[in-house]
Amino acid sequence: MVPPVTDMSLPTTGVVLAATPLGNIQDASERLRDALAQADVIAAEDTRRAKGLAAALGVDPRGRYVSNFDHNEDARREELLREARTGMVLVVTDAGMPIVSDPGLALVAAAHDAQVPVTCIPGPSAVTTALALSGLNVAHFIFDGFAPRKAGPREAWLESLKNERRAVCFFESPHRIAATLADAARILGEDRRAAVCRELTKTYEEVRRAGLGELAEWAADGVRGEITVVIEGGEPEAAEPEDLVREVARRVDDGQRMKDAVKEVARSHGVKSSSLYDAALLALSNSQE
Repeated sequence: MVPPVTDMSLPTTGVVLAATPLGNIQDASERLRDALAQADVIAAEDTRRAKGLAAALGVDPRGRYVSNFDHNEDARREELLREARTGMVLVVTDAGMPIVSDPGLALVAAAHDAQVPVTCIPGPSAVTTALALSGLNVAHFIFDGFAPRKAGPREAWLESLKNERRAVCFFESPHRIAATLADAARILGEDRRAAVCRELTKTYEEVRRAGLGELAEWAADGVRGEITVVIEGGEPEAAEPEDLVREVARRVDDGQRMKDAVKEVARSHGVKSSSLYDAALLALSNSQE
């Protein structure tokens, strides 16, 4: 039996990513409290929100606050990297885990490249919370950030999900959720199951689970709050054997070994590789006659 870890001390140098509560302040961990108190620099998406969080937790940070948001994080990177070489730089966002559709990537990537230590204080995440609450089959899932804002790119994105067997989780604005669900119902089918999760961990938390058609009708009246959507994976359309053989042939022409090409094509379309291999060999022999 592996003994529990008892040393919970924070590093004195490096970058520390910390998840912050989505809405319920009681979800803040003791390690987050300690990090806010001990950090030399608190790199925050919104310094006002970070100061409010520290005050709500009864923490009096010793370090200074620095803004680190989407439009300035590239410019902040070198400054924060210098700070992380000699002290602790704590990265927090308004809610949830940094980098997951939030700032932080530029600094973390630079820290790895410069061999500056990076660690994480896990905690609340709208993604995993919505997946858990959805009541859908989410054993395999993808996270796609925010749905595309404009109609054309949004429709193209939804088209790409038609044969996606994994569940997809994404964020959406209350101003666009009705249009997104209406497009999803039209493109993916009204019966494809989904869940709209709003105001997670907050007073008016709500999870609405139904087919996309029903959810689109519900959202047409307006939906408020911060929204995370989960759409269950679909069933891939049965591909015609000749189409799969052509795809294998194209890959082989591009230099891939036939066995590897067959294996990848068969896996992506949910067919037996042995049957596809036999069909590809037959097509090859016929073409050489």
